Amino acid sequence: MITAEVAVYPLKTNHATNIINDSINSLQNQNVEYCVGSMNTTITGSQDEIFSSLKQMFNEAERSGGEVSMVVTLSNACE
Repeated sequence: MITAEVAVYPLKTNHATNIINDSINSLQNQNVEYCVGSMNTTITGSQDEIFSSLKQMFNEAERSGGEVSMVVTLSNACE
C-alpha cells in the first residue's frame, strides 16, 4: 500500500472549483480509498491503483478545464 497527497490547480479559468470537483469525482470509479481535505486529497491503495487514479484525475481536470497543474506527494511509509 502507498499513499498519495494530491492537489489539482486549474489554470486560466474562472471555474476552478468545478474542475477540481470533476477531478476528485473521477476517483469514484477507481479502486482506492480517498479523503478530501481543504487543500488536497489523500489517496490510499496499491501502487498501480494510485498511479492509475492520479492519471485519471489529471486527465479529467485537463478535459474539464484545459491547462492544469498537479502537485503529488507519494509515500510508502504512511498509513
